[in-house]
Amino acid sequence: MERIRARDGATIVLHSTGSGPGIVVVHGGGVTIDVYRRLATSLADRFTVHLYNRRGRADAPPRSLPYTFDQDIDDLAVVLEHTGSGNVIGHSSGGFIALQAALRLPITRLALYDAAVSIDGGSPSAWLAPARAALRAGDIARGLAITVAGINPQMAAGKLPLGVRIAIIRAFMRTPIGRTMGDLLPMTLDETALILAHDGPASQWAGVTAEVLLACGADGPPYYVDLNEALARALPRARTLTIARSGHDAINRAYPRMVDPLASFFAAPVTPERTSHA
Repeated sequence: MERIRARDGATIVLHSTGSGPGIVVVHGGGVTIDVYRRLATSLADRFTVHLYNRRGRADAPPRSLPYTFDQDIDDLAVVLEHTGSGNVIGHSSGGFIALQAALRLPITRLALYDAAVSIDGGSPSAWLAPARAALRAGDIARGLAITVAGINPQMAAGKLPLGVRIAIIRAFMRTPIGRTMGDLLPMTLDETALILAHDGPASQWAGVTAEVLLACGADGPPYYVDLNEALARALPRARTLTIARSGHDAINRAYPRMVDPLASFFAAPVTPERTSHA
């Protein structure tokens, strides 16, 4: 564990493991770095993996308000500079932050898994207003139930009556990960609103010069397939990958079918030409 200074003077706590070229992980919205430790361990024999909690979580400093993603990008810039890394993994809303950062920062390789990017209205959004209304009413379980079903329309549980889903979520919130997701729900919804506010054509990302792997899971939210294809057409050096038997949390589970393509992507020679789609 190492403490480094952010641009605003706050302290970023860096958790690093492994040896070899550095990879920085930008985690998703409703979680902390704890769920990415298996991924870090799985890559540690080939890479040095750097984890850090984004603002407002665990050992991270609080967010500045009003919140924008600029602070997250500034923190990522400091971590990249301190570690000398040019490789980044971004997951979910962390994928959006990493892609935004790639427009500004010297990122060489960027692997995104289920990056929460909205292109031409392709990301579901109707669930956000009722989820925020439930949160304002103090009903975190209801808000989380609406959020989980809204983000994951492919899940059979999402088609159950809302009362049943709320009961399931209440039980889930008695687990460590469930408590964390409930506690972080306000930030998750804020991040979602910001991401949806950036909805537009894929061409807004055409300035990303990094080599990009746009990955999603075959068992995850189906809209990521179309979003990744749209991004791949716009980015000059990108390819897509759909990973079999994998859902939105597959990057946290870190099975070989997830880890091996990431390791191969980061180990391959940098190519100046546009890559072909996987």
